[in-house]
Amino acid sequence: MTTQRSQPAVNKPSDALLYETPAGAEYYTSKGKLRKEYYEAKLNELQEEFVKLQYWVAEHGLRVLIIFEGRGSAGKGGVIKRISERTSPRIVRTEALPKPTEREQTQWYFQRYVPLLPSGGEIVLFDRSWYNRSNVEWVMDFCTPEQHQEFLRTCPEFETMLVRSGIMLLKYWFSISYEEQERRFAARNEEPVKRWKLSDMDLEEHRLYTRYSMAKDTTFQYTDIKQAPWYVVPSDDKKRARLNCISHILSHIPYEDVVPDPIEIPARQEVPYIRPPMREQTFVPQLY
Repeated sequence: MTTQRSQPAVNKPSDALLYETPAGAEYYTSKGKLRKEYYEAKLNELQEEFVKLQYWVAEHGLRVLIIFEGRGSAGKGGVIKRISERTSPRIVRTEALPKPTEREQTQWYFQRYVPLLPSGGEIVLFDRSWYNRSNVEWVMDFCTPEQHQEFLRTCPEFETMLVRSGIMLLKYWFSISYEEQERRFAARNEEPVKRWKLSDMDLEEHRLYTRYSMAKDTTFQYTDIKQAPWYVVPSDDKKRARLNCISHILSHIPYEDVVPDPIEIPARQEVPYIRPPMREQTFVPQLY
């Protein structure tokens, strides 16, 4: 019989107020937007805290799974990018599965997600997840009513098993208004470097905005469970959504600062060496 590894009991870090104190009115513009200087400074602080969190997770062999869901352009990718900017891909990795293959379509629905679950010492970020079935697939009629109902019945059981096994599971729904989604789609359409983000699926999803709202409501009705509740992130304001989500993650995973102390950089070991002639090597053209 295997023994489940217990999670270390810790207090919140001494600087917990870093991510629990609301911003004062002086940090907002007259239009209610966060000032750029404050946003960048606060984001930098939260990213540093996430680095501390990753070291704690790695040192204690914790398993953390964070699900990011929501409509297209709601800001899921943006917050994942900010989390990943300062963290190690060996500890914090992102998973974004494409549509299932013909073989995967014949498998147990959750089967292709299981190999991606975190091992000890890992934080896994799901950019969309198994909730494709009750949201995108249901809205676009990519699954049958029977498959949809089966998912709603079994998903809470599946997630309860994950939590019971010791996985720390957090689920975030990024909520964006119809008007803001339309504005972001139009902005993507105007910029060639962002146009790849705008797919036919996104346009169809925008047209079916109300149906998507119905799908989300049904999803929450069945899967907003005590063991793994949903947390809604209002995301019409991208900057506030990023800060709110990252600070919420930090406040829900107890950790301590175990970042290694500065190390002494060793001097080069002197050994006989003659570099080959530079003309024998091919260099990148020095255009800049």
